[in-house]
Amino acid sequence: MIKIAVLVSGRGTNLQAIINAIKKGRIDGEIKIVISDNPKAYALQRAKKNKITTQVVPYKEFRSKEEYELEILRHLDDYKIDLIVLAGYMRILSPEFVKKYRYRIINIHPALLPAFPGLHAQRQALEYGVKVSGCTVHFVDEGTDTGPIILQKAVPVKQFDDEESLAKRILKYEHQLLPRAIQLFAQNKIEIVKNKVYLKE
Repeated sequence: MIKIAVLVSGRGTNLQAIINAIKKGRIDGEIKIVISDNPKAYALQRAKKNKITTQVVPYKEFRSKEEYELEILRHLDDYKIDLIVLAGYMRILSPEFVKKYRYRIINIHPALLPAFPGLHAQRQALEYGVKVSGCTVHFVDEGTDTGPIILQKAVPVKQFDDEESLAKRILKYEHQLLPRAIQLFAQNKIEIVKNKVYLKE
């Protein structure tokens, strides 16, 4: 059973998907703590409803990013976390943070990386006029959405999609992909060779 920490900033629908998957026995792990930079994040309420420890670490209360991240790392160390999941966490982790948890931080991104990294991925896809978008679960490295790709799911872009409708359709698959990737990690079925992920049978 792996020990999981989930970092959140907003609604927490992907957090809920992880909670549901654990309850159904689809993830060999336990969420030990949910950490948010936003005290008003609804994700915190989802965690509390499921009796999961929460911790708010408001960025603006720290003198530097280094101090802010040291506080998060302190909580992670307390629980001896095996895997950090970024589920709608809206801050970029420093290279020092990433190195400490190398290949133990995963993120869900609402686009088919390497296309449309960063913020407003659905808007970028629509403005470019692509016919297919989707979502990606990847390991976090020192870049922005540049780490090794674990899983992807393609989602067709419909003719009259707007940012909201496309995001909603992609989100449904995010809720499937993220728990699957966590379970692959838990089962030690992920191998990384030269920045490429190979899934073991």
